[in-house]
Amino acid sequence: MRKEVVRCSWCLAFEQYVNYHDQEWGVPVHDDKTHFEFLILEGAQAGLSWSIILRKREGYRKAFADFDAETVARFTEKRLEKILLDPGIVRNRLKVYAAVNNAKRFLEIQKEFGSFDKYIWGFVGGKPIVNRWKSLKEIAPTTKESDALSKDLIARGFKFVGSTVIYAHMQACGLVNDHLIDCWRYKPTSKLK
Repeated sequence: MRKEVVRCSWCLAFEQYVNYHDQEWGVPVHDDKTHFEFLILEGAQAGLSWSIILRKREGYRKAFADFDAETVARFTEKRLEKILLDPGIVRNRLKVYAAVNNAKRFLEIQKEFGSFDKYIWGFVGGKPIVNRWKSLKEIAPTTKESDALSKDLIARGFKFVGSTVIYAHMQACGLVNDHLIDCWRYKPTSKLK
């Protein structure tokens, strides 16, 4: 008899969601390009469901130069207006323009710290925070770490980086392990909270 794989229940709506959960969510990221991708995607998600953004991920990849921060930082107003016509993304003017602003701020952090990765992991002491949740109801939308990171990003001029958005980024990029303890992806390997 085959044992059924147990997953966090939030990902069970469609196959792309399951694949995202199984292959990406909560896996520690140390690549600046991936961090930039998730900053754009999480910012686009603000006020929306992650499933909407996940379904449009390839559209964002095409519209935002395969998430190359240097290229996005140079986007002109003409290019942004063209992007706003693209049904492959969420066509929110403030979020689209924020992506260019955030690309410029992202490059400033890289210059100051050597990498965005070094900067962001400093907010969790360089190791993932491993939580021990039994149900989704236990997971708060923000933490003191996401509050601190959000506050610092806002002070540096970033847009759409409120604490809830940043906590979602931290979860996605493995700075926090919020897989439920009965999920097959849960592996307590770092500091417990």
